[in-house]
Amino acid sequence: MRIIFSGGGTGGHIYPILALIERLKERKLTTDDEILFIGTNKGLESKIVPAAKIPFKTLAVQGFNRKHLLRNFKTIKLFLNATKDARKILEEFKPDVVVGTGGYVCGAIVYAAAKMKIPTLIHESNSVVGLANKFLAHYVDKVCYTFDDVVRQFPEKKKLVKTGNPRSQQVLSLNETKIDLKKKWNLNPDVFTALIFGGSRGALAINNIMERSIDELGDKPYQIIWATGQVYYGQIKERLAKHKIAKNIVIVPYIDNMPGLLPQMTCVVSRSGATSLAEFTALGVPAVLIPSPNVTHNHQEKNAMDLEKAGAALVINENDLNPNNFVSSIDHILLDPNCAQKMSAESKKLCCCDASDKLIYEMQNLINKK
Repeated sequence: MRIIFSGGGTGGHIYPILALIERLKERKLTTDDEILFIGTNKGLESKIVPAAKIPFKTLAVQGFNRKHLLRNFKTIKLFLNATKDARKILEEFKPDVVVGTGGYVCGAIVYAAAKMKIPTLIHESNSVVGLANKFLAHYVDKVCYTFDDVVRQFPEKKKLVKTGNPRSQQVLSLNETKIDLKKKWNLNPDVFTALIFGGSRGALAINNIMERSIDELGDKPYQIIWATGQVYYGQIKERLAKHKIAKNIVIVPYIDNMPGLLPQMTCVVSRSGATSLAEFTALGVPAVLIPSPNVTHNHQEKNAMDLEKAGAALVINENDLNPNNFVSSIDHILLDPNCAQKMSAESKKLCCCDASDKLIYEMQNLINKK
């Protein structure tokens, strides 16, 4: 199978593709020479994709400026030029199917493929449909999704297929070495433990509330692993240098083996990006979610609310965050084994544990119908 993938800007557009590629290779349905990833030279994909040794090409595009509409003349010109360049790539590579996950670069290549009658499919990993996917839904053959809320946002009902997020299936299939809590951090593996983190770079709001709550959390019968993010770690350690940190709290910059740690956590406290939620629901880890307000269409809050509605998470909006609701939310899960078990069960119900295989099935169907 010859496949062009495209998605850019955020991890939510990139990691599902990487998980899908891994599954395609496991099933021996494609090879490195039959895969091409189209992104931009400025987005996150420009670092992540080449590092994963996946063939990578770029198109020059930019997002729409919602505040200054006149500046979008350049955006439109770039899109038209990118579409021409995309046609050349398609003619040279001759893909059997083109798969997009969102981002403006995805708009150019998937649109060009649809116009050339090449089978096309898009995947939406968030609960709020991105602008590129809304545009592309009119032209593509299939629209796959993770959250049920997106169904009402797409008018193309006959194209819709719920597949879930490929990262869910990938996490379940990973055989990562389990982190030894006792050996690594002198924590008791039999005591309920919460992981608090804001992604690899960290989240300032989560770090600030942890600093304000650290004394109260130090008196709890449960354990805390606080991953500050590389950017903030030095500052935090410096500020807390003269502060006595309780033995039940461990502060680290980054967790480099998340799949080896998550299954041992009683709950997580984090942002609510699509990739993280795919991991939590796959493993059935209850969550306290603090959505990032700095994302397009506030999609992290909508993602989080979907989990809360299902009983798999508690949500605290950043504007409402204070030590009282922060600590009480963690208490609610960690001090009540029945609550933790119930939330874990509800979380697992949200997982599409064969998401990659479902997407592959749709891709094969489109190719066979060609």
